[in-house]
Amino acid sequence: KAEHRCSALGTFWVFNAKTAELLSHHQVEIRQSFPKEGWVEQDPKEILQSVYDCMERTCEKLGQLHIDVSHIKAVGVTNQRETTLVWDKETGEPLYNAIVWLDLRTQSTVERLINKTPGKSKNHLKHKTGLPISTYFSAVKLRWLMDNVEEVAEAVLTHRAMFGTVDSWLIWCLTGGKSGGVHVTDVTNASRTMLFNIHTLDWDPELCRYFGVPMEILPKVKSSSEIYGSMCLGDQSAALVGQMCFQDGQAKNTYGTGCFLLRNTGVEPVMSDHGLLTTIAYKLGKDAPAYYALEGSVAIAGAVVRWLKDNMGIIRSSSEIEKLAGEVGSSYGCYFVPAFSGLYAPYWEPSARGIICGLTQFTNRSHLAFAALEAVCFQTREILDAMNQDYGVPLSQLQVDGGMTSNRLLMQLQADILCVPVVKPSMPETTALGAAMAAGAAEGVGVWSLAPGDLAAVPTERYQPQINTEESEFRYARWKKAVQKAMNWETTEPVSNGNGTVD
Repeated sequence: KAEHRCSALGTFWVFNAKTAELLSHHQVEIRQSFPKEGWVEQDPKEILQSVYDCMERTCEKLGQLHIDVSHIKAVGVTNQRETTLVWDKETGEPLYNAIVWLDLRTQSTVERLINKTPGKSKNHLKHKTGLPISTYFSAVKLRWLMDNVEEVAEAVLTHRAMFGTVDSWLIWCLTGGKSGGVHVTDVTNASRTMLFNIHTLDWDPELCRYFGVPMEILPKVKSSSEIYGSMCLGDQSAALVGQMCFQDGQAKNTYGTGCFLLRNTGVEPVMSDHGLLTTIAYKLGKDAPAYYALEGSVAIAGAVVRWLKDNMGIIRSSSEIEKLAGEVGSSYGCYFVPAFSGLYAPYWEPSARGIICGLTQFTNRSHLAFAALEAVCFQTREILDAMNQDYGVPLSQLQVDGGMTSNRLLMQLQADILCVPVVKPSMPETTALGAAMAAGAAEGVGVWSLAPGDLAAVPTERYQPQINTEESEFRYARWKKAVQKAMNWETTEPVSNGNGTVD
């Protein structure tokens, strides 16, 4: 029986295009199901219904503020980028649940694909995609669906299948569905599929042949700021826009279920030699240039807090962790590597598993809470170190956003561990703001100017490092030692069948 938890949100936000002021919003929880160990799914119909519910409730709230909903000039879509869906274009029905970005079921598919590359290299496609071959990205999830779900395989053969990330599904449904819905995505979402060439900015026939994916099931690729019924922007790219990281070298880190650190590298892609991804940051207009980013993705950030609450019962609500960790002010030598889904950047090691080390009789739940928060910060430090090596210029400050940034202890820990200031905007949901900005700036809408002189300044809170570099480096070195202990944990072993023998 599948386990269900509410661990994702559907939201709708309305902003004033002149001031960037948040006028109204509503959000609802979306259930995730875990049918097997390592599997993570969402119901596509529930995702869609959450959008309808949020739009309806937000418009009701606008009415209570005496704001006419006809004043909404554009709607932008921002979404989890790699989460994968396939649906029937004739019936409009999903053919399987959405496979979520951190799902691990495709590990054997990944191994099979890597084994057929010259030199058996996970980076064989990186020169075109900017990505390693990994369970994280959409192409391997789509390949698994085609190999293991009869309805998907049949729909592909009979030319009824449509593939997309969450943005494609929502836009298709919101623009008519089976009665003429628009099947599109934007460059930021397409760049996370492993089917998209980040240099030509289009689907790549050679990549599609490698994964055995017919190009007819793919959505049309558009820019991130363009009218096509509804416009879309991948969630982390939207956050980069919302943080106004338009200058070469600027960076932001979003703290949500995972952590996603993106650094704008300008109009030329920078290929990483240190375990990072090269991705498209944004393309704000049909004829505008694409801007690229180096990205480090961490699978488990806010999810570790949820694990402490739901699995271990150490806290009763996510908000309790700051108070609990603050009671001790240190992990006292306890280090937590939350590799529940393997390790993403900069290691890309799917065989890693979670580990807590340095435990003593003195260790209590406050120390574990502190170690969990530190783990989020250490993972960010690893990515920033790799980014500084790839980019060649150290980052002087880190801009942050996302739900976890309300935790002041976490933000101070992050500044201490990075040894650079951390800057948090007063409105942490910059992902939604970025989608609104890109929608409002689209040609034919024109209600939001992205010219630097026209962008409204957003109040910020600044966290300065409060420990010396030596202490920071000592703690970081201990963390790196713990990471090595978490490596190569998952191996194929005999499994007991319950009757005293093994299979």
